[in-house]
Amino acid sequence: MIDTTAVLDTARYLRNVRPIDPEEIYEYVPGDPHPAVVRETLRSHVFELGLREREDGTFVPVEDGPMESTFDGVERFPERWTRALEDLLVERYGPGWPDDEAGDRIRERIDRLKEEYFADESVSYDEETAVAYAIYHLPDYYAAIQYVLDELARAELLPRRCRVLDVGAGVGGPALGFHDFAPEAALVGYDAVEPSDHAADLFERLLEESRPSFDTTVYRERAETFDPEGPYDLLVFANVLSELDAPVAVLERYLDVLEPDGTVIALEPAEERTATGLRRVERELLDGHPELNVYAPTVRLWSGESPTDRGWTFTRKPDIEPPSFQTRLDRGGGGDGRYLNTDVQYAYVLLRTDGRRAIDYEPDPSRVGKFADSERHVTERIDCVAVKLSPDLGEANPLFKISDGSEAVDHYAVLTRESALNESLLRAPYGSLLSFENVLVLWNDDEGAYNLVVDGETVVDRLT
Repeated sequence: MIDTTAVLDTARYLRNVRPIDPEEIYEYVPGDPHPAVVRETLRSHVFELGLREREDGTFVPVEDGPMESTFDGVERFPERWTRALEDLLVERYGPGWPDDEAGDRIRERIDRLKEEYFADESVSYDEETAVAYAIYHLPDYYAAIQYVLDELARAELLPRRCRVLDVGAGVGGPALGFHDFAPEAALVGYDAVEPSDHAADLFERLLEESRPSFDTTVYRERAETFDPEGPYDLLVFANVLSELDAPVAVLERYLDVLEPDGTVIALEPAEERTATGLRRVERELLDGHPELNVYAPTVRLWSGESPTDRGWTFTRKPDIEPPSFQTRLDRGGGGDGRYLNTDVQYAYVLLRTDGRRAIDYEPDPSRVGKFADSERHVTERIDCVAVKLSPDLGEANPLFKISDGSEAVDHYAVLTRESALNESLLRAPYGSLLSFENVLVLWNDDEGAYNLVVDGETVVDRLT
């Protein structure tokens, strides 16, 4: 047995003097344990010691404070992860896998996954279904999580020493994205809960390529029964809540292991069923937990108000290039683009318990109208404030979902005449707070929604 206390005491003594090398400090430990045993002991106590392991095998201190973001979008799925997945495919099916029977089976699995998804059926993962899921979804999930992490990092809400619990981790798209987003000077302990052995096998295989300071552990258990040992800085529920029978109950059982200044990240695909389902979960969870608040993007601007509209809000990011494993699979199936998945669009919510919000603003009721009262303003021009909560959804005219957090039915801003005074409606990014002056309120009977008509008489300013 190694004297753990002696290893930790030595590490604490040396941490601010020089890099800690297991090949050196084993001599200071009673019994002269093997350096490999010392290394494993240090690895199991890195958060306690505030150390990260470098590629050269030495351990150095992790600075306090938040991660810094150098993120500038995702153009493609990186070659290192592409190669790791392709190596697995070649091992399992042979080098010609996209063009033979194996390719046909994988294409059939992807077709079935799409059918089950749109039919709202649960997916059971055999080995080939897990492979098909990885081929089709790794790149877009890899990209989406990084945009959300960037929002937190730029607000200095992502610590350099970060413990993450990824519930329903799948084949590892969010984990790979987090790995590449986090700077090398960060220390990340990434715990993943994934009940499917086939998906977990893929996750572990892909994460074999991770750097030492990104430490992953996979728990092959169901989200409903896993007993987490916190605390965690981030709880991640990526593309899983829509697959659970009781998503609110599952989220509730994990709140106790969230750090007081931690964040819950929940993401779902942008389709109506999953995106509106996420909003239902969000609203029910907040109704039962007053200690929780929305950090972004669906901030409630009016105190004491909560939206009850349909809640179909999502963001869209630039497309990514299809990785070679998708293009080869698609070409083997006729090359019609059916097996390429380059869209990056998703619904998300960030929840916290410390009261922080991305938009710290409360409207003045003497100056602006509330969406809860829109019925009384139909055919009138009003001033109001709202958060932009969609990309352009229009056909004839630019159209954007907007919200002030009080609405009972959907509200949309319709741009009928662009000018220098209202161009912020087009230019502002998703989640921005906008003020509208002299906007015309109309009822759209076909859509069952309110249209706020932005014309040449309307001024739109970006407040955040």
